[in-house]
Amino acid sequence: MLRERRIRHYVRAMSNPNTSRMRALRITAPGDPGVLAVELVPRPEAGPNEILVRVAAAALNRADLLQRAGRYPAPPGSPEDIPGLEFAGTVAATGAGASRWRIGDRVSGLVGGGAQAEFLTTHEDAVFAVPDVLGLAEAAAVPEAFITVHDALVTQAHLGRGERVLVFAVASGVGLAAVHLIRAMGAHAYGTTRTASKLDRVRVEGMTDGAAISVPDDIGRHVERWTSGTGVDIVLDLVGGDWAAAGISVLAPRGRLMCVGTLAGGGATIDLRRVLSRRLTIRGTVLRGRTLEEKIAATDAFARDALPLLASGQIRPVIDGIYPLESAAEAHARLERGDTIGKLVLTISPSSPTTDS
Repeated sequence: MLRERRIRHYVRAMSNPNTSRMRALRITAPGDPGVLAVELVPRPEAGPNEILVRVAAAALNRADLLQRAGRYPAPPGSPEDIPGLEFAGTVAATGAGASRWRIGDRVSGLVGGGAQAEFLTTHEDAVFAVPDVLGLAEAAAVPEAFITVHDALVTQAHLGRGERVLVFAVASGVGLAAVHLIRAMGAHAYGTTRTASKLDRVRVEGMTDGAAISVPDDIGRHVERWTSGTGVDIVLDLVGGDWAAAGISVLAPRGRLMCVGTLAGGGATIDLRRVLSRRLTIRGTVLRGRTLEEKIAATDAFARDALPLLASGQIRPVIDGIYPLESAAEAHARLERGDTIGKLVLTISPSSPTTDS
């Protein structure tokens, strides 16, 4: 009988938007996926110029895996034990001075952490409106991948029509977002992946050509064939390590290397003579450590340029799997295995259907 009363209390706490508690995915200690647990924690309240969002879904990123393992601390002001960088949901309340959104508006965006919970707070300008054509589970897979790609390729690398872009780890969520955006902007996407079976799927998403390679030195002969020896204009490096050096080696004159990830390591030996003679640009970029103002600017630029493409269906998130919050450990383990094509999404709010519209 006592256990039944506890269960009823737990269910009421999960579904009541006025409760001071909420369900959240907690990292109970650094470690493997087994350290994750869904627990009741205090619900946040919207501060000045903030909105309270009831989260319907949150996508999984490798940063979440690193945070869980104790290797990627949350930035100041973000929950240390609740992962999650990107989300989609509905506005549940507004703080003092917040007037941009109404209760019930569908929004999506990026936070420094804490998205894998029933509620979160964020600045009212740090989110964008979810297009009607997207369900909230789909929208949750948009912010990290597409804002990252738009900021790297458009805002910083100044991607132009007809240019050739090489994407390392092209079957990842960010890689596939890059393929969609490159194609929509009239440029040509090429890519690498370690698994040959993924190439055909990525070609369906708009990749011009690709190669399955595990050693970065092998990329040269493929770029030689794709570009008749001229090289690519931009390399979007989601891997780092020796892949960055390989990317520099295949850039055309005035080419740009955009380094976004360091999964293969943080060090590389590069040929500075090639950098100088070809007038190459090497830039590193990451969203998580930026100031609020910088994140708002990146979100605004994405909303201006790319949100119409989402609304018209010219670009879209690619989702490999959708899991309930209680199965987060399974999703973590799968992302670590590297057998995904696109994004994994966690559904969170019990009262918000997977494809809420």
